[in-house]
Parts: sequence; structure tokens; C-alpha cells
Amino acid sequence: MADRFDVIEVGQSGRRRWVGLVVVVAVVLVPVVGLIASRQPEPRPPERTPEPISSLTRIESPPNILHAPSRTKGGDEVIEVVFPHGVRAEVRYPAELDLAGMGSRPFQGVWIDGVHRQLVAPYGGEIEVTRGGQPIRSYAPHVTLWPRQAGSGSYGQVLLFAFGKWRLAMYDRGQGLTFDQRLAVARRLKGKATQDGYLVLSGGGTVRLAEPGETAQGDPVGPQLWFGGSAREMVVLVPTPGCENKAGMPFVIDGRGRPAESVCRGDVQVAVTGPSAFRKAAIEGVRVTLKD
Repeated sequence: MADRFDVIEVGQSGRRRWVGLVVVVAVVLVPVVGLIASRQPEPRPPERTPEPISSLTRIESPPNILHAPSRTKGGDEVIEVVFPHGVRAEVRYPAELDLAGMGSRPFQGVWIDGVHRQLVAPYGGEIEVTRGGQPIRSYAPHVTLWPRQAGSGSYGQVLLFAFGKWRLAMYDRGQGLTFDQRLAVARRLKGKATQDGYLVLSGGGTVRLAEPGETAQGDPVGPQLWFGGSAREMVVLVPTPGCENKAGMPFVIDGRGRPAESVCRGDVQVAVTGPSAFRKAAIEGVRVTLKD
């Protein structure tokens, strides 16, 4: 029996080798053909027209600064200004200073139930406070509370006031104002723009505006006008009764770590920072005449 099977195996060996070879070739060719087919470029999908991203929002933040018209007088320029407490003045200065071009914005210290805070007009507008985000809450239609800003040091949450086109920020410090104190300042602090665009403020009840010449921790906190605000030049006008005897440098000037100077022109302090030539022109050439 064994020999029979051996004979059969030997007699059909040639045929079985061909069949085996065909099977092996087929097995090898199938994946090769598949590989070649897979390398053929796929048909490109039809091109689609890009669509706008609905989540993107355009953020509007108009300049928070007033450029008053100027006139020429004896080679100088003259502008009419209004301080935040409503007092008007005439400012005369050398034309090269271009205070009208620099623009001005208000500053005002406030006492809320005996707690001092400062109202500052952010140079770049409300975007400096909002960063395009959402407020924590609203205390009034024109007053919103915003989170503490990163890198703001000892400053905390921010109350943002909208008075017409003007935006004023009140940065909290220390333990922060209570809910009732924030509500009081939201209700009692009023702002109205004059016909020439200056902002005049008023308080009431437990909200009192700092008066000209008033200080807090040695800094003048009464009504002021700030001209400029770039990294280089800035001029600040500070109504200060008895200026020669008690005029401290405004924090926005001497807190920049740059050379600063000041001079009294009657009952108004002129404080300036910037390059030497700019400071010299401002100290020697700015004249302020109060009208009210």
C-alpha cells in the first residue's frame, strides 16, 4: 500500500509542481495588484467655497480721547478745555507740543462711603478692560463689573462706566468694594458731556468726588486732564489751589519710572514726562487760565 501511494506521488509530480507554482504566483500577485491600485491618486473632492465663521465677532472700541480744535495766537496754539468738575480754562502752549493732537481724557478721584477709588479713562477705550469678553454682572444699564486683569498687580475687579462716548474704569484694590458700595456708585455717579465733548462728573449721597487740591496717600486725586498717554510724552493739568505750597506729582507721571517735572501756573499744576526737549518746552511754555 505504501508503494502504491509512492508510485502515484512520483507519477504526478510534474503536474502538481505546475499547479503549486500557479497558486503561489496568484497569491503573490493579489497583494501586489492591490498595492499598485492603492497608490493610484484618489479623485479630488469638489472644491468648496470658504464660508464665514459665525463665531467670529468684530470688536468695536473707539478712541477714549478728545481732540479739541485749536487756534493760533502769537505763534502759540490755544485750546479751550473743561475739567471733570465743570471748570473751564484756556490752555496756551508752544505749537511743537501739539497738545490738541495728543488729545485729552479726564481723571477723577472718588470717595465711596469713605473708601477712595480712582476713575480713569483707558487710553485705548473699553477694550482695555473687556478684552472682548463678557462682564460678571451689571449694576446699571451703563455700569458693568469685569474680572481682574492679568498682570494688574494689586488691582482687582473693574467697574466700567459708559457716559455717552466716554468710558471710565474704576479699578478695585485691597478687599474691594462691597456689593452695596458698588451699587451706590453705579446709581449716584453721573456723567454728562459738554457741547465741545468734555466729560463733567457729579456725585451724591455716599459718593463724593475729590475736590481740587485733595490728595490720597500723597497723590493728587482731584479733577485732572491727561494729554497723551503713549510710552513717551504725557502732560497732566491738575487744578490745585495754593499750588506752590502743596502740589504733589500725579501718580500717572512719576509712576512711569521716566524723567518727570512739574511747575505751578497759578492754581494749576503742569506735570510732564517725556524726552528732555519736550519737558523743557512744556515746563517753560504751557500757560493755563481758569475761567470759572
